[in-house]
Amino acid sequence: MRRIFLLIVFSFVLTGCQENAIYETTSFSERKGLALFDYSVPDYFIPEKVTVIGLGDSLTQGVGDELKRGGYFGRVALAMNDWKGVEEIDSKNLAKRGRRSDQLIAQLESDDIQAEIKKADVIYMTIGGNDMMKIVKANLFNLTAKPFYVELGMFENRLDEIFKMVRGLNGDAIIVVAGLYNPLSIVTDEANEFETVIDDWNEAIEIQTIMDGKACFVPVVDLFVSNENMVYHSDFFHPNAKGYESMANRFIEKIDQCGLTELSDGKLDM
Repeated sequence: MRRIFLLIVFSFVLTGCQENAIYETTSFSERKGLALFDYSVPDYFIPEKVTVIGLGDSLTQGVGDELKRGGYFGRVALAMNDWKGVEEIDSKNLAKRGRRSDQLIAQLESDDIQAEIKKADVIYMTIGGNDMMKIVKANLFNLTAKPFYVELGMFENRLDEIFKMVRGLNGDAIIVVAGLYNPLSIVTDEANEFETVIDDWNEAIEIQTIMDGKACFVPVVDLFVSNENMVYHSDFFHPNAKGYESMANRFIEKIDQCGLTELSDGKLDM
C-alpha cells in the first residue's frame, strides 16, 4: 500500500515538472527574430498590367512581316506575357513607315501621343534608318561618307531631343532602342565604307541609351549581313517574318543582359 502511495505522489511530481516546463517557455513576442523576417517579397511577386508602346519607323511597325504578327514588336509584346510581374500586356504600336527622327519629334508634340507615353511602362523604338535613306536618295549617283557624318551630328541632337521629350512625360518607363543594319550587304559581302558609317550611327544611338540610365540598346547589324539566312522581305530592305523573329529574340536577350529587374525598379523579371 505504501508503495502504491509513493508511486502516486511521484507521478504528481513529474506532472508538475512538465507543466512548469510548458509555462516557463518564452512568449512569441520575446523570441529572437526568425530568419523569415530577413526575406523580402519582390515587387514582381504581385503581377500587374504592363503598358507597352512602339515608336519610330517601319521596323517597329512590322513592315515586311508576311505572317502579320506585328514584326519584332508584336512578338516581344507576346513574349512579355511570360515575364514575372506581368498580369496582362496592353500594347499599342504608334510607329509608322518612313518616319524620320524629325518627324518623330513632331509626333511627340501631339497631345494624344503624349498621353500614351505617360501611361507606358516599356517603350520600344527604332529610328534613324530613314534619316540615312534620305542621304542615300539625295546623293544616289555620288554617294560618299561625308554627308552621312554631317547628318549624324544633327541626328544626335534630334535623338537627344526625343529622349528629353519622352523623359519629360515619363521618367520611369524602360526605353529599348534597336540599332541600324546595312541592307546594302545584300548587294556585296565585301567590307565597304558604308559599314563604318552604320557602326558610327549605332554608336551614337548606344551612347544615348547609356546616358539615359533606364534604356537598353539592341544591336541588330549582325542579323542582316547578306541574305544567306533568308531574313529579308522581297523589297530587300525590310525584314521578313524570319528576320523579325531574329530581332525579337535579340530584343529579349539584350533586355535580360541590360538588367530587366533593375531597369523596372524590381517590378519585372524574366
